[in-house]
Amino acid sequence: MAGLLGWGICAPLATASRSTPKPSTVVSASVSQSAQQIVWKVKLTAPLSPAQMKRDRRSLCLLLERSANASVFGLLCVIPPRTGGGSPRLVYQQVTHGVAGRARPVSATVTRPSTRELTASFTPSVYGSTAYDSFRWQVRTTLRPPACTPAKPNAVGCVALFPATSQIAKLHTPQVVGCVPSGPDYVTNGSRSVHEIALTFDDGPWYDTPQFLDILEHYQVPATFFQIGEQVSVYGGAGGAVDRRILTDGDMIGDHTWNHADVAAGGSFAAGEIAQAAHAIKAATGFQPCLFRAPGGAVSGGLESEARSMGFTTIEWDVDPRDWATPGTASIYHTVTSTAHNGSIILQHDGGGNRSQTLAALPQEIQFFKHQGYKFVTVTQMLGQRLLYK
Repeated sequence: MAGLLGWGICAPLATASRSTPKPSTVVSASVSQSAQQIVWKVKLTAPLSPAQMKRDRRSLCLLLERSANASVFGLLCVIPPRTGGGSPRLVYQQVTHGVAGRARPVSATVTRPSTRELTASFTPSVYGSTAYDSFRWQVRTTLRPPACTPAKPNAVGCVALFPATSQIAKLHTPQVVGCVPSGPDYVTNGSRSVHEIALTFDDGPWYDTPQFLDILEHYQVPATFFQIGEQVSVYGGAGGAVDRRILTDGDMIGDHTWNHADVAAGGSFAAGEIAQAAHAIKAATGFQPCLFRAPGGAVSGGLESEARSMGFTTIEWDVDPRDWATPGTASIYHTVTSTAHNGSIILQHDGGGNRSQTLAALPQEIQFFKHQGYKFVTVTQMLGQRLLYK
């Protein structure tokens, strides 16, 4: 196996005697996948305090190794909490030709099940990947001089590895298969105290839905698509390619009835329309939606209750540029940007007619909101609804 930072991973550890301080001892460790998260768990023989470890010149890191040859490509190391913070943090160092680069803080959730244990959850983005490719791993603990001086000088100090040989972390691309409705039965907007917005598009899929996705992918923003069931097989591409692309991008799909019928009265007719559309979406993608939008926004208490009994939250909007009437690109842009604010759910259309004006306005809208510092979220994210994966 290739060396790292001047020490041989497979070389014997160096300590002068049994009484000489040694790197922290790992009792157990694992790396697994839970939905979109990679989960690293480690347990030590002694209490684990990142702040004390720093003072004692100790470190605790996860070595990320290539599955093909077990060469190290990155380090995820535990550091103390921010001043006043309660949870430890992770930093990442990219390793190139055996040399570790500068450490940078990464987004991870770190918890302490006990004083001797640590659990960290993160996505592949922390080490610069968008793919859930399997990798090999080991836990490395170190103790730097003068507390412990290795027989062969190196840039790290005394080193212990667990396990002795690297293990494979088998990952797979997570597939979203559903979501769990929560909160009110009927929603028109998110929190007014959070600087975020949700772009939504109705009446697809349509022949130009892929062009909408091109724009969203270019600007790396998510959206929520409320779809008409009978159009999924017509415009959704072979094998549901368009809808699967939507979900792969991190966008969300909602139910917009089977054929855009008026379901305001609720009851069995509405239930049938909603159920048929949901079945079409699931057949194409494996995803069971939990968001429902009534055609024309025509709702009633009965419809909202019917939808919730079927596992849906009824979603409307607070920004409507009436783009379906093709008022012009400038008009669509002006209405959207002048009336949206914190927590807005913006209604536009990717299907049901000529949507070239909406398509032309979309990049301008995105650039405007980005300049204003808004975060783009799906409706499920805005409402804090839990997604289900396999």
